[in-house]
Amino acid sequence: MATDTLKSTPGAGGATSGLRRLLLDNGALTALIVLVVALSALSGDFLTTDNLLNVGVQAAVTAVLAFGVTFVIVSAGIDLSVGSVAALSATVLAWSATSHGVPVVLAVVLSVATGIVAGLVNGFLIAYGKLPPFIATLAMLSVARGLSLVISGGSPIPFPDSVSHLGDTLGGWLPVPVLVMVVMGLAAAVVLGRTYIGRSMYAIGGNEEAARLSGLRVKKQKLAIYALSGLFAAVAGIVLASRLSSAQPQAADGYELDAIAAVVIGGASLAGGTGKASGTLIGALILAVLRNGLNLLNVSAFWQQVVIGVVIALAVLLDTVRRKAGATAPAAGTGGGKGRQAGTYALAAVVTAAVVGATSFLHNGSATTTAPRMGLSLSTLNNPFFVQIRAGAQAEAKKLGVDLTVTDAQNDASQQANQLQNFTSSGLGAIIVNPVDSDAASNSVKAADKASIPVIAVDRGVNKAAVNALVASDNVAGGELAAKTVAEKLGGNGKIVILQGQAGTSAARERAEGFAKGLKAYPGIKVLAQQPADFDRTKGLDVMSNLLQAHPDVQGVIAANDEMALGAIKALGAKAGRSVQVVGFDGTPDGLTAVKGGTLYASVAQQPSRLGRIAVDNALRAVRGKKVEPTVKVPVKVVTKDNVAGFSG
Repeated sequence: MATDTLKSTPGAGGATSGLRRLLLDNGALTALIVLVVALSALSGDFLTTDNLLNVGVQAAVTAVLAFGVTFVIVSAGIDLSVGSVAALSATVLAWSATSHGVPVVLAVVLSVATGIVAGLVNGFLIAYGKLPPFIATLAMLSVARGLSLVISGGSPIPFPDSVSHLGDTLGGWLPVPVLVMVVMGLAAAVVLGRTYIGRSMYAIGGNEEAARLSGLRVKKQKLAIYALSGLFAAVAGIVLASRLSSAQPQAADGYELDAIAAVVIGGASLAGGTGKASGTLIGALILAVLRNGLNLLNVSAFWQQVVIGVVIALAVLLDTVRRKAGATAPAAGTGGGKGRQAGTYALAAVVTAAVVGATSFLHNGSATTTAPRMGLSLSTLNNPFFVQIRAGAQAEAKKLGVDLTVTDAQNDASQQANQLQNFTSSGLGAIIVNPVDSDAASNSVKAADKASIPVIAVDRGVNKAAVNALVASDNVAGGELAAKTVAEKLGGNGKIVILQGQAGTSAARERAEGFAKGLKAYPGIKVLAQQPADFDRTKGLDVMSNLLQAHPDVQGVIAANDEMALGAIKALGAKAGRSVQVVGFDGTPDGLTAVKGGTLYASVAQQPSRLGRIAVDNALRAVRGKKVEPTVKVPVKVVTKDNVAGFSG
């Protein structure tokens, strides 16, 4: 009776059941089709050749990482280290080739070997050290990221020109990262479906003990599986650094989560035993399409995180429903399953093309807005300083009748490159960029220049690329002013500590340079310690608490921003503003409140709202063909209790 129940009778009911089974068996593909159709209907900028190529480029690094993670997840493991290993591999390549004159070919080999060695260490700790995969790879995440920072000294390293071509295009239109993604995807598919180690992955993931009893050398196979993951991570790191023309020590931060999400969205089970390269590619494309479309629709970066989280949860839920419904993916290496799968993809392509073609009529002949369109890409919106830049820019845009789209790069140079590419392909009138890193933004700005789109840099400049104007205050000069302020408050003699910004960012480097220059004039000031607190208030509290244990006699603190200064004040307690003088940077509302209260002695204020207003004003002048000054300096100002009442950022 159970068999009879499963057999649908011909007719409408059977067709409905077949469609339902098709959708359940190909949930990720269905989701991708729905996303493409929806975004084509919602945004006229989505369905363009340039933008679709952007989606491919933006998916490439995540996809390559995810192909490697697929091997691990199919074998019922996890690899949290791939993002850090990617950054370390790229750093090794740039450091050896650029800083030490190693031939580029050998440098590439060293880079790939670095990824493989990291994977082997993971595999050894898991297979022979009996560490849980979560713990072993979490440790490697920290080790690899730390080594990347140590090797680079916390600063980006220029990438060799011969390797940087991996971030270019062939024939002026076909992006090389997309080709790399396809090649690595095919390699992953062959490994999973046509090799002994691929079959071993499925066997170990399905039942490790049964695999061992069947004669499979599980420990050696795990070494190979994690080594493959490290290899793919190294390739992803090289592609990412090529796009940015530099090896960023903080690159690919958090990408391990995107990679895992792509694998899970693509239909793999975290319990092991299932997964395929094509599903992983679709999962990576879903994430890229989501981010691209949400940027085009001007959805807040904060809501973007919410949406992506919901999509991941729905993907896992769909997998659960599929299993309960009895839907099964074709077994690896089975010809019939692959034939049916190819037919499904072909049918999906035809349906998608038809529906998208129909939705394109929604945008044909639509009235174009007369308001100038601009994009503003900020390095982060998790810092009050940049929130104020956004507020000033939005206020000025509203006043001038400008349609302003604001995006948040979350201190990720690669994500900012994606956002700038989206702005360029959307044909905006002007782009305003607050670079995460001055070197990494250069390729994206060059692309905008080629498209004749004016670019205004705000707060930080762009190296190796022409911008119409730079609206900024001088971070180095501000750092010198902060050093002078604390030194004079201490009478030229005293012991201080310095809380540095996020390693690898231009703002952290420039302010640290200013602190050092300013303190040279005060030989009586002794710097007890310098530690990074990543521009974060909580980290400022923790780092300052630790420093107080070693240096209870500290008399002054210089912090590279107000957030860290406020964390230090919390750690100092009653000492703040009395026996210990704290100087911050940025002039944020919370910082100014602390200045009024006397716990923060001073803040070197850059007037961020004014920076945003001037940037929009200059962008509009450039759009209208009017002359703009190449550099617009907004003066910094030391704000103390004496003048805080009359200060407005």
